[in-house]
Amino acid sequence: MSHPPYRTTFNALKLIKEDQQIYRSRINKVLTRTHKRYRLIDLYAGAGGMSLGFSHRFGHLFIPVWANDFNEYCVKTYNNNFGNHCISGDIVQILQSASKTIPEADVVIGGPPCQGFSLLNKNREGDPRKQLWRPFLEIVEISKAQVFVMENVPQLLGSYEHGEIMGVAESLGFKVWGDVLCAADYGVPQTRKRAFIVGCKYFDPRLVFPPRKTHFDPNKFNSPPRYINEALGEYIPEAAKWRTVKNAIKDLPAPEGTEIRDIPPPLNLHFGRTPTAESLARYKSIPKEGMNRFDLLKNAPKLTPNCWIKKKSGGTDLFGRLWWDRPAFTIRTEFYKPEKGRYLHPVQHRPITHREAARLQSFPDGFIFCGTKIEIAKQIGNAVPPLLAARVADIVHLLLQHSKND
Repeated sequence: MSHPPYRTTFNALKLIKEDQQIYRSRINKVLTRTHKRYRLIDLYAGAGGMSLGFSHRFGHLFIPVWANDFNEYCVKTYNNNFGNHCISGDIVQILQSASKTIPEADVVIGGPPCQGFSLLNKNREGDPRKQLWRPFLEIVEISKAQVFVMENVPQLLGSYEHGEIMGVAESLGFKVWGDVLCAADYGVPQTRKRAFIVGCKYFDPRLVFPPRKTHFDPNKFNSPPRYINEALGEYIPEAAKWRTVKNAIKDLPAPEGTEIRDIPPPLNLHFGRTPTAESLARYKSIPKEGMNRFDLLKNAPKLTPNCWIKKKSGGTDLFGRLWWDRPAFTIRTEFYKPEKGRYLHPVQHRPITHREAARLQSFPDGFIFCGTKIEIAKQIGNAVPPLLAARVADIVHLLLQHSKND
């Protein structure tokens, strides 16, 4: 698929080349040599996956100045990694408080809780969490931000609420564009798909969004995709192959223990579980990469739960093994439970560990997670993959660069 026709204008081609320069400068660690810095606010921040992608640790120029999350464990994680400016509490109540102090910022990012839109939520209609984009845009207005990035599940795009978001943002003077991005296309070893809505006050984001892909599916292309006019292509020149599970976790030894350990990363979060004899027998009954609950039914029907026997379709990733040479499927909050998805190690008879899940989300080993095992798992599974956020940040950098100049 090529980029839309409006990218064929001279200005669009110029912007695409500028984006390529920003991307190359970032990954070569030279973008941060400039003295220019941009102020950033992160709402519904979680552990800070988006902030991390926008930060100097991923080669960027964005400085977090304010953040918020309702979960105190997330706030502690955020503050341990970015400085003591993440505020705990209900964003609606914070905005209603007379003592609220929201600083000015260049960009506001964040992911309003997505359960209201998720297909996993059977009570989506009327879910009040579908309206949490409103305080997000209120803070965009208060902070005088020139750009915002809102992240959510793909089901947001095309919904009634999406239309409302567009309308309110445009009434505030923003030009708005959105698309669904696959994390694997931007170097994350995971095929997670997320929707991003980008608004800019002085420049049309559709000229540069979605960002051109930096990685390609080797099952579709034998070599990096090439175009007669590379500026019009869907991929950057010299795109790399999708990163795989092997790229991310192959170097880790077998996990030890069942608790967080007081040792340096990466092994502090590389612990296992204590499976029952029945669970272990199930793992061993599907020993090959890619096997799942249907293979368990064929190989060991007596070990297969009745609910799976009765359910003949759907859920092909349940109780599934990962492949070494492919990206992982979406890492959710209960990745340590094989019955919840494709979370079994490619060859070892166990589910993936917290460290492996964090790496599959593209978190660096040095990132500090705070809280219990369950709370850290939630932080990992709910996060925007930082490497995906970093590519979105390339576009935000470009938009702000032109907003300042034009």
